[in-house]
Amino acid sequence: MATSAAPEGRRGDDGRDRRPGEDPTGLRAALSGLTTRGRSFLAAGVAAGICAYVLGQGDLLRVGLLLAVLPLICVVVLHRTRYRVAGSRRLSPQRVPVGSEARVHLRMDNVSKLPTGLLMLQDHVPYMLGPRPRFVLDRVEAGGRREVSYRVRSDLRGRFPLGPLQLRLNDPFGMCELTRSFSAYDTLTVVPRTEALPAVKLSGEAAGYGDGSLRSLALAGDDDIIPRAYRHGDDLRRVHWRSTARYGELMVRREEQPQRARCTVLLDTRAIAYQGAGPDSAFEWAVSGAASVLVHMLERGFSVRLLTDTGTAVPGEGAEGFAGTSQDSAEAAGLMMDALAVVDHSDGAGLSRAYDVLRGGSEGLLVAFVGDLDEEQAALAARMRQRGGAAVAFVLDSGTWLTGGAVAGAVDERLRRLREAGWTALPVAPGARLAELWRQASGVRAESAQGDTYGGWA
Repeated sequence: MATSAAPEGRRGDDGRDRRPGEDPTGLRAALSGLTTRGRSFLAAGVAAGICAYVLGQGDLLRVGLLLAVLPLICVVVLHRTRYRVAGSRRLSPQRVPVGSEARVHLRMDNVSKLPTGLLMLQDHVPYMLGPRPRFVLDRVEAGGRREVSYRVRSDLRGRFPLGPLQLRLNDPFGMCELTRSFSAYDTLTVVPRTEALPAVKLSGEAAGYGDGSLRSLALAGDDDIIPRAYRHGDDLRRVHWRSTARYGELMVRREEQPQRARCTVLLDTRAIAYQGAGPDSAFEWAVSGAASVLVHMLERGFSVRLLTDTGTAVPGEGAEGFAGTSQDSAEAAGLMMDALAVVDHSDGAGLSRAYDVLRGGSEGLLVAFVGDLDEEQAALAARMRQRGGAAVAFVLDSGTWLTGGAVAGAVDERLRRLREAGWTALPVAPGARLAELWRQASGVRAESAQGDTYGGWA
């Protein structure tokens, strides 16, 4: 996104642009911009003037005045400079996965009728994105432009501000240096890294893990034919003769749009459910796994929503929080990825709020990423599975992750409770690949799942 501003002057309380000379603090700020060379010249001039007065040397006094006046003249000239420079910044892209690079393009336009001198350009970036970029721009002719770019990269999720852009102006003698800032900011969003998942069928009926009762998304084919009584004005071409003969009255086809299959991705963010921090922690794996499932299900045409233990649903509360038609899937995916970019540990101790949201909803696929569960929370999670809906849980034991797998955690009891309630529950070992677990959840061998789709969904 391009933004621009002109760094000359400041905006006063009356809303009009002030010239540098109109700013009562501008000259004082310019004096504070004296470089080491300028301060040395000024000090030497003052010292020479004092010595000339004491010794009565007129020639030394003239030298002292020259040394003292030269940096002051540079300050005034630089302070009164009339450069009008517009700057713009463009991110490509504005949303990147963890570990990927984005390129920042900077453009400087000289919109004044005078050429500029040497310009030093500096952009402010958070330290997580790398070192602060600095550029030296040669003389820019009137109406000319200069373009530079730099790359940023982060191993951490988040939203990082870029800016403000700063220009450093120097006089030809290097006596004074002024910094003028643009006011525009841009934001780089670093989203979790996603993993491509295989196209398999997930199941989740109780003990036998039979096929659930989810309705598949009809991407093509005939419309559902549901007859209804004829009404005045109905097109006679829609008359359904078989139903007319059966009911003894004129019946027409009622065409309804097939129901979209739904999927809810539940992310447990409780601080007490995870130990450790950093890119390789259990919590970061859960966030990345949730992002992978969201992208995968949206690509398969599902209506998807992201739900956390706090009861917050993304993309919104409309239509029970699910992403709607395929036209807004890209926007919904962006909203959910933006939410995952900044998601952090919650202060909650339980999953009751998420349970209340799921209890009032309709059936659909439920994919959960949960951390440590005590006996009460394990029982609550077991009740989250909707009757007739498939449910898959990826259970992370933070103690196992904290020790790198050297010490096995007590996760068997949690898995047993979830499986008895009809969940397809899988433990997640440190560094496990979600694609392999996804195949295990489907009950299909990895060798036979290459590129196939089973049962028409996920």
